[in-house]
Amino acid sequence: MNMDVILTCAVTGAGDTTGKSHHVPVTPDEIATASIEAAKAGATAAHIHVRDPATKKGSRDTELFRQVVDKVRSSDTDVVINLTAGMGGDWVPDENNPAMPGPGTDMINAEERLAHVIALKPEICSLDCGTMNFGNGNEIYISTPAYLRQMASIVQELGVKPELEVFELGHIRFAKQMIAEGLINAPPMFQICMGIPWGADQSVDTMKVMKDELPAGASWASFGISRMQMPMAATAVAMGGNVRVGLEDNIYLDKGVLATNAQLVERAREIIERMGARVLTAEEARQKLGLKKQS
Repeated sequence: MNMDVILTCAVTGAGDTTGKSHHVPVTPDEIATASIEAAKAGATAAHIHVRDPATKKGSRDTELFRQVVDKVRSSDTDVVINLTAGMGGDWVPDENNPAMPGPGTDMINAEERLAHVIALKPEICSLDCGTMNFGNGNEIYISTPAYLRQMASIVQELGVKPELEVFELGHIRFAKQMIAEGLINAPPMFQICMGIPWGADQSVDTMKVMKDELPAGASWASFGISRMQMPMAATAVAMGGNVRVGLEDNIYLDKGVLATNAQLVERAREIIERMGARVLTAEEARQKLGLKKQS
């Protein structure tokens, strides 16, 4: 059981959710406001993607990230800033020539994936620790060992904490290899990602298997998607982990009731507190994880 919980809110993501809920933030101002509101509701950290305001699709535009981060940092609400570094690894083979990229492909090199992280130096950025099939189409998310080693080296030099996102056991195995190679500073920080097609299933048994494979002394969190978001949050706390909720992973508060990010944070905080634990402040999380706050 974890009595001191880091509660992260993933406020928007990059998925096709904007047409399903008007609460999903799109513009930099909306994303920053959602992050601040989540912090006021009790979130320790905000996990931030950005979207193209015109298309509402996920973006990796450094200027959009800058607008979000500047507003959050200049607010009177403290929250740990966690920026995604997962954009730029999408590969969709062309239907007529599978050796070539088709529509929807967005494939860039390791340093380009970190352009906004290099520019803005958040406290945390995500590293997706492996390649995987993503969904039921032809899309593959590509994150090779060479790219990951290069990205880990860059963020280590920047003093940014990598959140090692693991979607299956092979990802944990490679993350531990990077730790052994000295590319990840102690304590390593993992996010066990559950329910994403076709990664690890979201169940108590699966979470335990993955948690048991983490290296000694690791800080870890987990999340589930859709209706399993809150059950997996409670499971993570009971197993000694931290929690992630938010509209990136689930758009409903109750069946048929669309949620805001703040409402999901309030629900998760209530579960955590009813279990007898408490949610850490942003400053307490910085001290626990050895994070460097930027101004």
